[in-house]
Amino acid sequence: MSDSPQTTEPDIVRGNAQPISAGIVTALVGFTSSFAVVLTGLTAVGADATQAASGLLVLCVAQALGMVWLSRRYKIPITLAWSTPGAALLAGAGAVHGGWPAAVGAFIVVGVAIVLTGLWPALGKLISAIPTPLAQAMLAGVLLPLCLAPIGALRDAPLAVAPVILVWLAAQRFSKRWAVPLAFLTAAVVICVGLMTSENTLDVSAMIPRIDLTAPSWTWQAMIGIALPLYIVTMASQNIPGVAVMNSFGYTVPWRPSMIVTGIGTVLGAPAGGHAINLAAISAALAAAPTAHHDPKRRWIAAATAGWAYLVLAVGSAGVAALVVAAPAGVVETVAGLALLATLAASLTAALSDPAEREGAVVTFLIAASGVAVAGVGSAFWALLVGLIVRAVLIGSSASVRSKS
Repeated sequence: MSDSPQTTEPDIVRGNAQPISAGIVTALVGFTSSFAVVLTGLTAVGADATQAASGLLVLCVAQALGMVWLSRRYKIPITLAWSTPGAALLAGAGAVHGGWPAAVGAFIVVGVAIVLTGLWPALGKLISAIPTPLAQAMLAGVLLPLCLAPIGALRDAPLAVAPVILVWLAAQRFSKRWAVPLAFLTAAVVICVGLMTSENTLDVSAMIPRIDLTAPSWTWQAMIGIALPLYIVTMASQNIPGVAVMNSFGYTVPWRPSMIVTGIGTVLGAPAGGHAINLAAISAALAAAPTAHHDPKRRWIAAATAGWAYLVLAVGSAGVAALVVAAPAGVVETVAGLALLATLAASLTAALSDPAEREGAVVTFLIAASGVAVAGVGSAFWALLVGLIVRAVLIGSSASVRSKS
């Protein structure tokens, strides 16, 4: 008889408890910290309440299935997420020519482009060639109006908005990870109190999960104003940083399979309102860090658990969306703005970190923040285009001065 210790079933259960709990936390934090941004973005580009709720539902399902498959297949904690920066970009872009069907068509194009990025390395290199300061400045400009929303909301509805901000601020001192979820929980309490003290009612029928399909259409305005900047933001602010985060914990992300899975998930989810799924960046650390499990080979369980947790959250997503519809003016915008503050700070830091790139980055930021649309195309595209032109002129003139000296 062998004297070596045997691993018993209780030992396995205890050993899995840590990554399972980490996976549940990953899903809860990922969902509650940014779902308001998703609903705001989808509504801005033409979705009605039912279509926006459908989009939130299908995003949960698509990223859940992708996480479960990738993490089990490669035994590493590959975490997926919806594109929060992309949703913020949609909120800034607003409705385009062709309305919601054109937006859905743009989402499909983004999914196809992500698949091509995995299959064709040259496309990934092309995206990487876009100067990081300009891409981050474009994102920061898109985020600025959303991050300013809590200020106006506090002025217009202080009794409803102040508790949300105060809870968020207090939570920042103790656990930044839970600050936005706690702010949302406070907002939910404010909404419920408002329903009991006003004539507003909660549409119970809207709380039933449902898929609302839209036949896509394609317009050049949507391709340039939504698809192109959404693809760039998703790649530059989610997929590429997501790989870097995983590398920092010693994991090598299988690039091609990840892009194919997220791209196909985006294409399949687009008719139901899903704008884009991608590698997680910030929330990836929750499943990949040592806090998920001391053994790096066991942390994939956290990512797989997060996937299953997202399927559970998908069932309740319609109820959350219905609660948002019943919210007093400014409350949801406040939660969304608070959720994006950290992203805005990181984008501004990256945009202004290189002194040689600052002028082009500032121009890009200002145009994106202006929200000005030209020829039916949103400001994000024009911001990046003008920023690249300014950069080329300034760098070219600098090179000319150095050569003469």
